Amino acid sequence: MTSPPVNEQERWAQLVDAINTARIQYSLDSSQTLSDAEYDALYRELVALEALYPELVTGDSPTQSVGGHSSELFEPVKHLEQMYSLDNSFDSEEMRAWGDRVVKALGQFPSMLCELKIDGLAVDAVYRNGILETLATRGDGATGEDVTANSLLIAAIPQKLSGSNIPPLLEVRGEVFYPLAVFDAINHEQARSGKQLFANPRNAAAGALRQRLDKRAREWESAQGTKREAKLLDDLTAARARLSGLQFTVHGIGMHEGLTVDSQSQTYALLKRLGLPTSAHFSVLDSMDEVIAFINQFNEHRADVDFDIDGVVVKVDSLKQQRELGFTSRAPRWAMAYKYPPEVVRTRLLDIEVSVGRTGRVTPYAVMEPVKVAGTTVSMATLHNPTEVERKGVLIGDMVFLRKAGEIIPEVLGPVMEVRTGTEREFIMPSNCPDCGAILAPETEGDKDIRCPNSRTCPAQLRERLIHLGSRGGLDIEGLGEKSAQALLSEGIITNEGEIFSLTREQLMQSRFFTRDPHKGESGPQLNEAGNTLLDQLGGANDRPLWRFLVALSIRHVGPTAAKKLANVFHSLSDIEHASIEELAAIDGIGERIAESVKDYFDVTWHQEVIARWRAAGLDLADSGAANFTAGPLSGKTIVITGSIPGFTRDEAQEAIVQLGANVAGSVSKKTNLVVVGDKAGSKADKAASLGVPMTGATGFDYLLRGDFESALQRRD
Repeated sequence: MTSPPVNEQERWAQLVDAINTARIQYSLDSSQTLSDAEYDALYRELVALEALYPELVTGDSPTQSVGGHSSELFEPVKHLEQMYSLDNSFDSEEMRAWGDRVVKALGQFPSMLCELKIDGLAVDAVYRNGILETLATRGDGATGEDVTANSLLIAAIPQKLSGSNIPPLLEVRGEVFYPLAVFDAINHEQARSGKQLFANPRNAAAGALRQRLDKRAREWESAQGTKREAKLLDDLTAARARLSGLQFTVHGIGMHEGLTVDSQSQTYALLKRLGLPTSAHFSVLDSMDEVIAFINQFNEHRADVDFDIDGVVVKVDSLKQQRELGFTSRAPRWAMAYKYPPEVVRTRLLDIEVSVGRTGRVTPYAVMEPVKVAGTTVSMATLHNPTEVERKGVLIGDMVFLRKAGEIIPEVLGPVMEVRTGTEREFIMPSNCPDCGAILAPETEGDKDIRCPNSRTCPAQLRERLIHLGSRGGLDIEGLGEKSAQALLSEGIITNEGEIFSLTREQLMQSRFFTRDPHKGESGPQLNEAGNTLLDQLGGANDRPLWRFLVALSIRHVGPTAAKKLANVFHSLSDIEHASIEELAAIDGIGERIAESVKDYFDVTWHQEVIARWRAAGLDLADSGAANFTAGPLSGKTIVITGSIPGFTRDEAQEAIVQLGANVAGSVSKKTNLVVVGDKAGSKADKAASLGVPMTGATGFDYLLRGDFESALQRRD
């Protein structure tokens, strides 16, 4: 089998990085930088690319995992059963093709339950003896965030089940969301207070559910008798009110005891009798023609529903047939989401401006007359690069077509040619960086992107790198966001990211952003909450794992996935700095492109100066205990884990054997020494069988944990 062309390998890496970044934002942030339609397009491109070149597929590919992440703001909660994503279809032909696959597997067309796809936040609720034990976000599908305390203020989530024959254990899955009327009221209040509007109801719901009310309450209590007391009380009251406005709908069932149900629709009826809210908008249908008719009907009447929907979910109704169909590594084979096409509106393109990102990429974006589309008001949209502006054929002053379906960043489709007046003008890409004045140019010949070469001192790149450093995908530094990064740089507190960990209280006291007026009895200005939080968080940064520091360095093409692979092999930044391109590229999932990017980064003098400043500030930039990994009992063994291992998340299972020296690979090849096959294993087990690679199960994994590879090799269970 020949290797994929280099350009296809590079595109695959770009797609994986972009999709995984979007997943982190979707799970952890109340805002996003990639629209749903853009995400879907990237994901479909990745699926097509991997179908063409199967050797590209690794365990870290988004096609092989459930989207989502958990932050460190809340305690982790392991779901009793895995929460899966859904595969998507975008037209009736794709939906019928899925129906044909189901018929082929079952030998008949099954009854299908169709329900509206609420665009909310997926959660998992566990009831024991009828009492709510935990409410958790989906997270990565195996582990979510514990938001049980916040559920006390959400009337739609029962704290106690009602009715008779209450099961001793019941795990249900559903969506937390805002009705559109409540969402509009929230955004009205945001505007009245001069705060940023939420892009859509889903983001507002995520922001509300993931609040730390206990922290807000402590802040208010500690501010008694000060000028801040009233404001903090208002904030706390508003936070509680926003939680109380959330709704909840159950659309699935996980682990349970004491229940006998045969179908999805029967399950809904039972859950409703127990006092759990279920959808009022579903039907059980017996032909694909009826399914398509249901989809089309609600597409035409989306505005008639009082909450945001982005499609229809179609499920095989029979639970027995669901079990027969089973799961892929990320989604059930017995369900399919039909995604509605984006809405299209018209608005005026007022101007085209440019922004500079952390890697120097200069991106043009459209500034438009505000227009309401898919329930939200938008006024800006990315145009990606000068070539894209030319391809779309838009002129400043044009009336343009704009589409958006509950998305974050809308897309300009093109001009409304018939209403042009002749006063429109062409966009001219600036020749100099708008932030530092450097001459802009493509990095390589034929590159569509224009970049600012002044990576060291360009204010825009510095600001964006600081923001990225503090982001949840980076070092997760609370208090290091857009406003604080801008303040640190514009007020001259620091001049580059190398100085961030050397910040002192005295330095922050020179900043208007990080200080407050003295309270009664205090002599002179004091650090405010933002300043104290930033210092506390920076002081605890040494506890972060190595991979987060790799991401924080803003090395091109190195996102969380690649960073974790590098950290698992080398364990210290010093070892990575001194590794050769060949050693880096040999790591499963890294390859020459990322290896060269890493080597290029460390060859730059000022990059080395940044790292030296971090070390001088006391950061060791290494994972503890790393020196023992390569000498462990599983050293030299390449192992693949597929499916779920009882008592472990996938990350925990992999990390456990990495600690013993194993190299954990994401895909099966002839070089694989052993494949651990857990519950609901995917295609990797089939590939292992076809290649003759040894396989073991949970019992064999127990032997691996003892460092006994030979015994694990002999066990099939």
